[in-house]
Amino acid sequence: MDKNRKRLLIYAHYYIPDVASTGQILKELAEGMLSSFDITVICVVPSYTGTISPEYKTKMFYEEEINGVKVIRIRVPEFTKGNKISRVKNIVSYFCGAMLATFKVGKMDYVYSISQPPVLGGLIGVWGKWMKRAKYIYNIQDFNPEQTMAVAYSKNKLILNTMMWLDKFSCKRADKIIVVGRDMIETLKNRFKSERVPNHTFINNWVDEKEIYPLPSDHEQVNAFKKKYDLENKFVIMYSGNIGLYYDLENMMHVIKKFKDRNDVVFAFIGEGSVLDKLIAYKKEQDLTNVTFIPYQKKSDLIYSLNAGDIHWCINAKGIKGVSVPSKLYGIMAAGKPVLGVLEYGSEARLIIEETNCGYVTEPENYSEVEAILNEIMEYQDVNRLFEMGQCGRDYLVKNLTKKVSIEKYTREIMSS
Repeated sequence: MDKNRKRLLIYAHYYIPDVASTGQILKELAEGMLSSFDITVICVVPSYTGTISPEYKTKMFYEEEINGVKVIRIRVPEFTKGNKISRVKNIVSYFCGAMLATFKVGKMDYVYSISQPPVLGGLIGVWGKWMKRAKYIYNIQDFNPEQTMAVAYSKNKLILNTMMWLDKFSCKRADKIIVVGRDMIETLKNRFKSERVPNHTFINNWVDEKEIYPLPSDHEQVNAFKKKYDLENKFVIMYSGNIGLYYDLENMMHVIKKFKDRNDVVFAFIGEGSVLDKLIAYKKEQDLTNVTFIPYQKKSDLIYSLNAGDIHWCINAKGIKGVSVPSKLYGIMAAGKPVLGVLEYGSEARLIIEETNCGYVTEPENYSEVEAILNEIMEYQDVNRLFEMGQCGRDYLVKNLTKKVSIEKYTREIMSS
């Protein structure tokens, strides 16, 4: 260990090789800060999809080193994304295991945790702060219970009020809070209307612009991806990411149904999540032959799948403004593709799209406007206009939303805590 480097403990929940977007971001963050910190990550065994490989089922803890980052993995039970009880068991197992794993690391100067799993992510950071007598940085990727309320995942007032009290407790104990959207600063301030607002700052998430970048339409591996999933000679409207509760995808399928006779167009959904089975069932029920579902792609193949889309959805359900920022936006921009944004006015992702003119935008639940935008895109399929939109997004990202820019900001903010 370099004695000049400060020691940093990161509670990550998911970490590579898991495909969760936060796990990928934290991998890049940790490796990008190794020149400044000696870093240990506490996370679960690879299990984002719900299943766990046999090699991770025999011990409570697994220790390894990945690219200079020390990793302690916690065994958790398998779960089904649509089953609330199995998910709760999985999350609680991580929380309890992370508390125990904290004793397996030595002295720490800083503790960093993210807001996942909801509420518990903040609390485990407070635990680390107390146990290690370290400075605590709380990175809020998603505000909860605000997110839970936005999609009516729970309406139990006692549960929601308890969640709010606990997460405010974590915010108050943090030496610094980092949020990932300008709209999220307002949410933080609204939580503490009559109280002192905790020390906070804003840093965008990012994508590695050297890993994801525009490829020519005749690129061999892009064409191979299209051929594999029957996207050849079609106009591809793509959704790539978590197929979960916060994206209003079930209602979007009703809009897509209106274009079921367009055999020159394909709606491609890449990923997994809690509503995937419902979307598949709806496709079968309505005989939507131009809708296809594709599994998660390895990170190394993401460049090919993203480049296979002609335009990409970036969707949040109503009520998510100020609560979270869809990270998929950065990948779309990095690939130089135009965005079809269904996002609330004033939300971080919509602000970026509007400021850069890299796509179309409309409000969540404005399904008639979504249909009108789709009609316009399909009728004209204006390759030059779409290319220009995509290029605007790529240019802005290269200047403002790169891994290097954001990681330098994180390093400064952690050091100054």
